[in-house]
Amino acid sequence: TPPRTADSTGTPASTSGPTGTSASTAGSPRTSASTADSPGTPVSTAGSSGTTASTADSADTPPTAGQRTPLTAHGWGAAPFTGIALTSGRAPHTGEAVLDATAARTLGAGVGDRIALTTGAGEHGIRISGIARAAAPGTAGPELWVTDAQALRMSGHPEAVDAFLVRPTTGTDPDRLADRLEHTLHTARARAGAVGASAATAEVHTGGGRGDVEQPGLAEAREMLIAIGASFGGVATMTAVFTVAGTVALSVGQRGREFALLRAIGATPRQIRRSIATEALLVAPVAGAIGCLPGTALARWWFGQLKDRGAIPEPVALEVSWIPMVSAIGAGVLTALLAGLAAARRPARIRPGQALGEAAVERFRPGVVRTPLGLAALVGGIVLAKVAAEESGEDAANVALGVVMLFMLAVSLLGPLIARFCAWLLGLPLRAGPAPAHLASANARTNARRLASAITPIVLAMAFASTLVFLHTSQDHVAAAERRAGITADQILSAPDGLPAGTARQAAATPGVAEAVGVLRTGVLVPVHSGGSRLQIASAQGVGASGEALTAVQDLQVLEGRLARLRPGTVALDTRLAESAKAGIGDRLELRLPDGTRHRATVVALYGRGLGVAQVTLSRSVLAGHVTTPFDNDVLIRTEPGADRAAVADRLAALGEVADRDGYQAARDQDQELNAWANITMAAVLGGFAAVAAANTLVMTVLDRRRELNTLRLVGTTKRQVLTMVRWEALLVTVAGIGIGTTIALVTLNPMVRGITGQGPYVPIPVYASFVGATVALGLAATALPARAALRGTAPGSGSRG
Repeated sequence: TPPRTADSTGTPASTSGPTGTSASTAGSPRTSASTADSPGTPVSTAGSSGTTASTADSADTPPTAGQRTPLTAHGWGAAPFTGIALTSGRAPHTGEAVLDATAARTLGAGVGDRIALTTGAGEHGIRISGIARAAAPGTAGPELWVTDAQALRMSGHPEAVDAFLVRPTTGTDPDRLADRLEHTLHTARARAGAVGASAATAEVHTGGGRGDVEQPGLAEAREMLIAIGASFGGVATMTAVFTVAGTVALSVGQRGREFALLRAIGATPRQIRRSIATEALLVAPVAGAIGCLPGTALARWWFGQLKDRGAIPEPVALEVSWIPMVSAIGAGVLTALLAGLAAARRPARIRPGQALGEAAVERFRPGVVRTPLGLAALVGGIVLAKVAAEESGEDAANVALGVVMLFMLAVSLLGPLIARFCAWLLGLPLRAGPAPAHLASANARTNARRLASAITPIVLAMAFASTLVFLHTSQDHVAAAERRAGITADQILSAPDGLPAGTARQAAATPGVAEAVGVLRTGVLVPVHSGGSRLQIASAQGVGASGEALTAVQDLQVLEGRLARLRPGTVALDTRLAESAKAGIGDRLELRLPDGTRHRATVVALYGRGLGVAQVTLSRSVLAGHVTTPFDNDVLIRTEPGADRAAVADRLAALGEVADRDGYQAARDQDQELNAWANITMAAVLGGFAAVAAANTLVMTVLDRRRELNTLRLVGTTKRQVLTMVRWEALLVTVAGIGIGTTIALVTLNPMVRGITGQGPYVPIPVYASFVGATVALGLAATALPARAALRGTAPGSGSRG
């Protein structure tokens, strides 16, 4: 393992690489083990890094799956690099180990006690020779230190190490040493390649970079946080740009009368534009700074939720940087400035008399700049949707993300035209209705720009929320169906962090069991060629039995080839992944195993249920030497015909947790909860932001119509009729926004979901109905309340000032 601390002589460096790194010099293998504390008697248990354990009840009773403790084992030769210090006992000899204080406390073990370990290489009885104190307590889980030779044997790949630890001599610059090490490793790799030998690619880590090697979970957490930040941040930024631009444009447009009067008393166009720019520069930074406060609070809550769900390791802490805040404020200021100047372009340019006329009655005139740009965005979205429909896998999903952005841009630019069409189409039934409905239809057609400003944020809310939520429901629906059909085992034996070596063999020997197949689940990288060559992560399962035995506990829906031919050197693929990789039966496919090792395998079968089971199926022996913890995740069991399944389950309980098919499906469904929670949370945040923008826009449009509403009261319209008219207008706006947003979501989801699942989108009616109901309720509330406020105190003949 790489060092955690540095002394005054310089910063230690570590070199790391995938399994296969030469072990001809001193290295530091790292292995995960689980223990059962049974003083005096070794007791067989199993586990891996993350396995839970406790003391066995007696020396003769093996601990169950819930009685295991996870430990990370290291070679004692690496101890000087980490800063640990013995507090009691001595350094380990052969057959001995040193526990850190956390491990000793968890196991209740002390110097002289014996514990039993199960590692990837088998079972080991170990005597505790000492207890050590970590240099930085709380930065790692329970740890165990053995001799370097034992660590190599326990690792499961004794011919290789995980990392070499290098300490610079006094006065040596660590960075220069790192450069020399990289050069040496590169030269060694080139020489190995020249003679046809294989050599792993090694990297040199110094400073804070050593933490990624010490705790691989940190690198995984970083990747996940970057992915969430990039996807959520990109969509949130686009949503904010659209809503800020629409709100500012509406605000400037409502002040047309004010600008016309300023022009009439001698204000120049430049002064009008400067006034708007000054307002944007004064208001937008303050609004952005205020927005950073709830943004930071949301970040802390979200980060805490991810940590509570185990997605982020405990040592990771939230760092609030000023860079995103300044970037967000700058984006808001720039958007408000450009939107204001663009909206004021015509009022500042035309003659004062004409400006007063247009301020009184909206003039429908498509923009000579925005209309061509909007049409280009619309055509681009259609073309990109067609391209996405022709792609497969992640390529379709990546292309589809651009589709929703282009369509949203088209809606923003073509808003008045779209609003006029919606007012005509949805106004047809209104014109045949009562007077308030007819008047609402006429108002909508006459004030297309005002209508467009109200429709756009509703479209945003529906499009983004529907895309995020229904992408997840579609994937979950297909995966759950494939999992239900694909797992045909009667009983499933599992443990939170893996089962000991030999569990499948013991299960097969249990009375009443006809077949027991161990499955090791992990991930591999597969080269795909649609949309360019790249590596794609794919779920994989290593099968500890023949392909023919696998068919007794899994029905992968083989479409081509035969699983019976599955053995080391062969692979079976999900047909959707095979299509992306352009691989067929008999083709040689180069995979990257979990540690980065290249592995060439012949495709012997293509199946259709990879999304619910595993996209890649290999022999377990191929994967076992290339994962950190080579323990089976599950043992799938087929009981003998006529056997009492309850009795079989009782016999298997000593080996791990036993579940029937339905219970196993429910447990696997819970594993998807993090993705579901993340998608729903993003949809709620974005939808809530767009909903606030929509409500704000609707309130602004209603309050700006005080003169109009009061004029209706002067000509004899009752307050009830005015409010009914406003409600009909709100329904027209919300229905138009829901329809357009839903259309954009479906056009986006169709290629995205088909590329991932091979099926169309799955839209749960209750969820969609809740979206529609919330949008309609928001529209009615955001118009009725300000309308009542605008009409308060008015009566026929009372008049209106201003």
